[in-house]
Amino acid sequence: MERLVPGTLTSSADPTYLAALKSTVNYITSTGGYAVIDPHNFGRYYGDIITSTSDFAAFWTTLASEFASNDKVIFDTNNEFNSEEQTLVLDLNQAAIDAIRAAGAKSQYIFVEGNSWSGAWTWPTVNDNMKALTDPQDLIIYEMHQYLDSDGSGTSESCVSSTIGQERVVAATQWLKDNGKKAFLGEFAGGPNSVCKSAVTGMLDYLQANSDVWLGASWWSAGPWWGDYMYSFEPPSGTGYTYYMSLLKNYFPGSGSSGGTTTAVTITTSTTIVATTTTTTAAATATTTTTSATTGPSTTDAAQYAQCGGSSWTGATTCASPYTCQKQNDYYSQCL
Repeated sequence: MERLVPGTLTSSADPTYLAALKSTVNYITSTGGYAVIDPHNFGRYYGDIITSTSDFAAFWTTLASEFASNDKVIFDTNNEFNSEEQTLVLDLNQAAIDAIRAAGAKSQYIFVEGNSWSGAWTWPTVNDNMKALTDPQDLIIYEMHQYLDSDGSGTSESCVSSTIGQERVVAATQWLKDNGKKAFLGEFAGGPNSVCKSAVTGMLDYLQANSDVWLGASWWSAGPWWGDYMYSFEPPSGTGYTYYMSLLKNYFPGSGSSGGTTTAVTITTSTTIVATTTTTTAAATATTTTTSATTGPSTTDAAQYAQCGGSSWTGATTCASPYTCQKQNDYYSQCL
């Protein structure tokens, strides 16, 4: 968000960054794919919790206006709110919905995310008030995330048990049914071992059995900067790709294999647009900022907006001048 609207949430879009974002999104959608535009900010801006619903709405007015005519764009309000007051999370989501529709984007789905990292396993107890969200187009999809390690953070190769996948989405599934809502599991993954593979299989089979409320799921993650990240689905050698491809392809859209004919599994490719400040050119480079993300080790200072710390981070921890490494949460620090 800081790259797109630097300074304040009510600022105009940076033209170089916006041009690169539009180029990337238009490339994806021109091939027939859907692009989820996901500000990966954890409900924060320059490290501070966003508290102004009007400022948040202004940001979404700026962004949604650029994609209002593209019906293959999906808007995701913000990645993994956490540690915020629960009513604030509800109000920020509603402000985003209202702004997106007012900007003329009438046909697109809107993914809404909840507090506590949008975790499915805690959704009914933490995010029950999210059922109050309204959309005049009735195109709200509740995006939940679910990892299978002990604390649900997605920072370990170990899974609690071979059945933990299904167990952690049961309550959320019932919440969806009870409230007439639909969801998408926007992030899931498991380590390269037989326990996790069984847990992932059980979870996906359960989502498929409840495809009346679950529209699909997305493995986290792919992109050429992932290096040896334990969940990387980047072909041809990503750990997740080599260990899980034979399983997940059974769940891809259109698969005729057993265990995957109705629940669509996709691979999240997290793309950050890096805008230059000295020229009018911009490059789209695959990277990420997320609770479970690491990238390859670095021996140089991290650039502006790059990751510089967090749980399991092995890359650069100092920033190029004049930027400093600022903690966003336990899993992610950024050069600002």
